[in-house]
Amino acid sequence: MLSIGTLLYTWFNGEQVGTDEFGNRYYQAKSDTLHGRQRRWVIYKGKIEASRVPPEWHAWLHHFTEEPLTEAAAKAPGWQQPHQPNMTGTAQAYRPPGHDFKGGQRSAATGDYEPWAPE
Repeated sequence: MLSIGTLLYTWFNGEQVGTDEFGNRYYQAKSDTLHGRQRRWVIYKGKIEASRVPPEWHAWLHHFTEEPLTEAAAKAPGWQQPHQPNMTGTAQAYRPPGHDFKGGQRSAATGDYEPWAPE
């Protein structure tokens, strides 16, 4: 949920630089600086989740690059998989075989384990 303070600050002090494929909007301060750097921020579309910021925009937000992205730079390479949200704490979270929520039955031990014993 967007706070009223962020919304007002954005209206009065921000200029929109671009958007990403998720609909997140990226802003920079018109004249305000923080520790000698221009302030940059994102306003998320929908749920506020930092993992929804693409790597290219992350680099811009953290001053790794000085110029806003072009459309060509924002396009994902063919080998890059689409973003998946962090599902930790949800019903869709990964649970390995033997987890309590998956029946709690682990595979039988193979007998190839030899514990270390001091001589």
